[in-house]
Amino acid sequence: MQTAEELASLLGLEMAVAGLERLFRESDPPVSPGHHGRPVRVAYQGVRGSYCQEAATMAFPPSFLASEAFPCVNMEDAFSALEDRTADRAVVPAENSLDGPIDRNLDLLLRHPSVRIVGELILPVNHCLLSLPGVERSGLRRVVSHPQALSHCAEGLRALGVEVEEVSNAAEAAQFVAENRIADTAVIGSEIAASEFGLQVLERNFQDRRAGNYNRFLQLGMGLGSKTCSPPPRSSGGAHKTTVAFSLERGVSDLFQAMWAFESRGVRVTRVQHRPNRSNPVRLVQRDGVVGTTTYFDYVFILDLEGSDSHVGVQAAIDQLRAIAGFVRVLGSYVSACVESSSS
Repeated sequence: MQTAEELASLLGLEMAVAGLERLFRESDPPVSPGHHGRPVRVAYQGVRGSYCQEAATMAFPPSFLASEAFPCVNMEDAFSALEDRTADRAVVPAENSLDGPIDRNLDLLLRHPSVRIVGELILPVNHCLLSLPGVERSGLRRVVSHPQALSHCAEGLRALGVEVEEVSNAAEAAQFVAENRIADTAVIGSEIAASEFGLQVLERNFQDRRAGNYNRFLQLGMGLGSKTCSPPPRSSGGAHKTTVAFSLERGVSDLFQAMWAFESRGVRVTRVQHRPNRSNPVRLVQRDGVVGTTTYFDYVFILDLEGSDSHVGVQAAIDQLRAIAGFVRVLGSYVSACVESSSS
């Protein structure tokens, strides 16, 4: 079993990761969601070598908490694995700070009401330039990766002066390069992909040197009690957050009242997002004094709040929200942990 330092080195975050494990140790011992002494089973979206696998390993470090992580190629499979008890926890990507949210996972959270957010992990992006062992930069003719990673590494790619090719999955491309011994092609991917497929890391943090490139991942569990056995770090450095979803009886025009329910009680809203209200996607409204019917799209709003759902102010605001909402659902109340970039 790996030490904290070995794990940190593997993931390219050196002592930042070791510090995250230290936060685990300094907090109350987590209750394992496993049964009869078996390891915690962690589902992650994507394939081996993905950034989500890296996040799952970070959230549930094997050197501290006995865990087994397995991939879910289809996004919904991670949610289904929780529901059928194949997994005790799931880790899914939620947002990139430069490119925005992954709407599909918000839709899946709304579609699977028994699944709740039990933790949040914010990680600095670490795009690595990967190649076969022994290959020099001068021997490269091509670099391949997902379009998002390529856009994050535009400066480095221009400096290399090689052909650039988009692929749908960087981890699968890394595996293909490794298995077919393609010496003239490098892949921009995760550091854990190098470990999984036996590639060398030509350069860590290959992304453009701009500030604030982070990925946000959610840890998911089942049911209301899942937050009490979640293993994210609990410390003064970890902020409590609550995510709530709701629709509005009178549509978007009531959003101010919904926000005021929190603002008037000093509850800070840190994120606002909307998704189509699939149960009632179109609203037809007949206004007094207006000829004809006005057609609106209807939405579900998702707010991130500072504070736990056990906080009096948060509870009171949610109660007030119910008076104007078509429905209200707390998607989770949890601790958010952020790992600082080792390159900053």
